[in-house]
Amino acid sequence: MFKIYETELAGRKLTIETGKFANQANGSVTVRYGETVVMTNVTASKEPKEGVDFFPLSVDYEEKLYAVGKIPGSFNRREGKPADKAVLISRAIDRPIRPLFPHDFRNDVCIVNTVLSVDQDNSPEVCANIGTSAALSISDIPWGGPTAAVQVGLVDGNIIINPNEEQRKHSKLRLTVAGTETKITMIEAGADEIPNDVMLDAIKKAHVEIIKMCKFISNIKAEIGKEKFEYKSFSVDPDFYKAVCDKFEQAMYEGVQEQNKEIRNDNVDKIAEEIKNLAIEMYGEDAEEEHGFDIQTAVHDLEKHCVRTMILKEHKRPDGRKLDEIRPLNAEVALLPRVHGSALFSRGQTQVLSVVTLGTKADEQILDGLDLEESKRYMHQYNFPSYSVGEARPSKGPGRREIGHGALAEKALVPVIPSEEEFPYTIRVVSEVLESNGSTSQASICGSTLALMDAGVPIKKPVAGISAGLITDPENPEKYIELTDIQDIEDFFGDMDFKVGGTKDGITAIQVDIKIDGLTYDIIEQAFERTKIARDYIIDEVILKAIPESRPELSKYAPKIVTTTISVDKIKDVIGAGGKTINKIIEETGVKIDIEEDGRVFVYSDNIQNANEAIKIIEDIAREIEVGSIYDGIVSRIAPFGAFVDLGGGKEGLLHISKISSKRIEKVEDVLAVGDEIKVKVTDIDGSGKISLNMKDLEAHNEEEKDNEDNKQNEE
Repeated sequence: MFKIYETELAGRKLTIETGKFANQANGSVTVRYGETVVMTNVTASKEPKEGVDFFPLSVDYEEKLYAVGKIPGSFNRREGKPADKAVLISRAIDRPIRPLFPHDFRNDVCIVNTVLSVDQDNSPEVCANIGTSAALSISDIPWGGPTAAVQVGLVDGNIIINPNEEQRKHSKLRLTVAGTETKITMIEAGADEIPNDVMLDAIKKAHVEIIKMCKFISNIKAEIGKEKFEYKSFSVDPDFYKAVCDKFEQAMYEGVQEQNKEIRNDNVDKIAEEIKNLAIEMYGEDAEEEHGFDIQTAVHDLEKHCVRTMILKEHKRPDGRKLDEIRPLNAEVALLPRVHGSALFSRGQTQVLSVVTLGTKADEQILDGLDLEESKRYMHQYNFPSYSVGEARPSKGPGRREIGHGALAEKALVPVIPSEEEFPYTIRVVSEVLESNGSTSQASICGSTLALMDAGVPIKKPVAGISAGLITDPENPEKYIELTDIQDIEDFFGDMDFKVGGTKDGITAIQVDIKIDGLTYDIIEQAFERTKIARDYIIDEVILKAIPESRPELSKYAPKIVTTTISVDKIKDVIGAGGKTINKIIEETGVKIDIEEDGRVFVYSDNIQNANEAIKIIEDIAREIEVGSIYDGIVSRIAPFGAFVDLGGGKEGLLHISKISSKRIEKVEDVLAVGDEIKVKVTDIDGSGKISLNMKDLEAHNEEEKDNEDNKQNEE
């Protein structure tokens, strides 16, 4: 049955429709917000997926370019693989809903958000988040929602919920918050150095709207929601797990207390072998085949129990650190001779190599998405090869995780990247993870700061990144322990990975992953405080000691860029008919030239003299000749009545014989020759554009210049 439900979100009407589209899905809704329309469909398999030890959830956010009246730019004019932004939105939808599924649930669940229409004032990402929650809530799929999400901006010091297009242009904050009626379940942010207290206030104000939306969805669920289906539970045999704990808990407790990751893993592997032998004793020779799930799950659950108990009850960490202690840090720069900038950043057994390449305007990344952003000049990419964790797997290119971590580091550094006017280069940073023991995305932020400074990019301030972790007491949810700088085992068995990047003056990026039903304001506030202290320490004691400031000069291998700005009316003159003029400049000087529609000109060359020469030619062409101004010119031809002088840019003036000198001249050739470089003054430009020049009025000026030059040579 077709139903429409209407509410208000951030002062604008939002409707949820169901029963009209995709009725064979387990749950289907269409969210309309202004003229933005997103359809969400959720489905689940009838049987669990065999042989997996995780919940097989997939979330897709499909950008259809017809939603903004575009035809795809690909060869076959079809949407191809998801753009990076679509991948990031898919991850932002996944993170708040995943912890709310039953932990023992193994049925495949697929969520598809299809963007059907977009108006730039109303975010399709918000609609997709709300649509996912509503579709899951009314479906028969087991899920503990609802959740909801909003975006937050900061304009002129005012916190704005779901800012429109104009407000986003001026916002210092790009924040997405998701939550339930009681807690925060996801935070994703890019910010221009926002203080902790302002960020927390923005999250709290977002939660007010989230609570309203959750109640709205709950009312829809109460009216039309299906009964949740029963599913096969995947949990370890309690009798077997009790036997494992009785026999191996102490050994596991001691085995995980090891600073070195490889040794710790070896300890766990040995205990896992003994647990397998115990299963054979209990179930017979076929135990590994018939009870493989119980064996694997028992090892996992026992290790998790020991790690969490150690931290929660004894305040001990597996590697012996204090709760707020950062692992050993190290930083180096200028490791690679031919690249434009490089740095190696290490935190414990996490090691990241970041490399900077500087390019031209033509190297900007072209974007083909649903918003108004068409290109970007700063790019950060992150690679996570299998050797970084000691595994033998072929590389298959970046997955969603790699795209997400690269985007997080990019977001963290964008606020300190100089403007195009200050530094007219396209900038690409690649972070190669060489060794991983947790928090590689934050290490890539630190390494990239170092590499940018090594490349001579005049960043405004250094940026560092750090993660905070969380261990909660299942018997008392209000009891918890937060950790600074979590390693992989604390992330894997913990409840939170709270990643924060920023300068000493404020936050520039946040990404929060959780495995529980949400975070309280107190947990979030403490995480902000912990990460601020750690960031300041890394900047002062590691980054600035490795390289105190950006290098004053670029690498000799980096392209040299010279810029100028010309009148928009003169662009056609610089380009010339069929590109004849600009191609001649390129041929004569060996440079590359980009001209923007607003009159900005970028000249690229390995030789700065050639670049300057090209700029002079362009400025001469675009220059407006003014009466009374003095110009350098070259005698281009001689006639009985005077000399014609090339003023540059295709402009020529007549220097009459009577205007050459105050002395009497019989023939022009007695004083001037073709090719002579002279200074002339423009005395008149008639209606047809003919230019009259005067040289004799400058005799005193020229004599003074000559005397100054002679004096300078004598002093030398």
